[in-house]
Amino acid sequence: MPALICGSLAYDTIMVFPERFKEHILPEQVHILNVSFLVPEMRRQFGGVAGNISYNLKLLGADPQPMATVGDDFGPYQEHLDRLGISTRYVRHLPGEFTPQAFITTDLDDNQITAFHPGAMQQSYLNRVADAEHIDIGIVAPDGKKAMLQHSRDFRELGIPHLFDPGQAMTLFDGEELAGFIRQADWIVLNDYEFQLLKERTALGDREIAEQVEALIVTHGGEGSMLYARQEERRIEAVGAEAVQDPTGCGDAYRAGLLYGILNDLDLVTSCRIGSLMGAIKIAHQGPQNHAPSQQEIQDRFQQAFGYRF
Repeated sequence: MPALICGSLAYDTIMVFPERFKEHILPEQVHILNVSFLVPEMRRQFGGVAGNISYNLKLLGADPQPMATVGDDFGPYQEHLDRLGISTRYVRHLPGEFTPQAFITTDLDDNQITAFHPGAMQQSYLNRVADAEHIDIGIVAPDGKKAMLQHSRDFRELGIPHLFDPGQAMTLFDGEELAGFIRQADWIVLNDYEFQLLKERTALGDREIAEQVEALIVTHGGEGSMLYARQEERRIEAVGAEAVQDPTGCGDAYRAGLLYGILNDLDLVTSCRIGSLMGAIKIAHQGPQNHAPSQQEIQDRFQQAFGYRF
């Protein structure tokens, strides 16, 4: 049962500055800011929401089909996806463009300075949901603005149930556009900050949003998540992590678990719990695609956490 994952495939270059930004940035001189940070530690990893969600879905045994636009430098990522057995049938190469990439510098206080180059993602609207075949479910995750509007509309017109995940793209949309996403989506998932912003921009309350979709899920990091359904409102327990190494990609891991549960006709509580577990597994590893539990290990940890198997 294929799932169409609309979003970005990106490279994340992460650099560690072994000091504190505040010791090198003078507040009274920010109008003429000119600083350079020596970063002796650097790593490059595969990321982007479509890649991260697909990676976790594959771990769970699903068939993710990422839909994204990439550039001439996509080769190493292509090889990575090939090794994993993740299809790139709906990944469009745009000659002369770069694959989207983020350059993130982190200091000793975990402050971050990030530069993001969208590259080929700026033309992700060239991809069309209608071109995908035999899709059972989809997700509209952070991508180019035009593409997100188009994909959500197309999922609805084609009768393919889909999940709306605004993520860091939330600020691209005004209230009317966000209200349109709510009307078109079957499920909405976002973090608590994004939820507050969604309510502010649409002037809609918790129940007004939840009553328009099958379920609204709001994540609260280590405090778990909230499930708002038409007949149910329930807190989903967080799963304790073996270690806290890197939160990058935890939200995407949660979304993969949620998608897996819905795709396999599991109840919403179980689906959210799988998401919680996948986030806990991911956070114990550096990078969004470096954890590799077997399906048996995932089931065992789920039973340990919740007392049953899915």
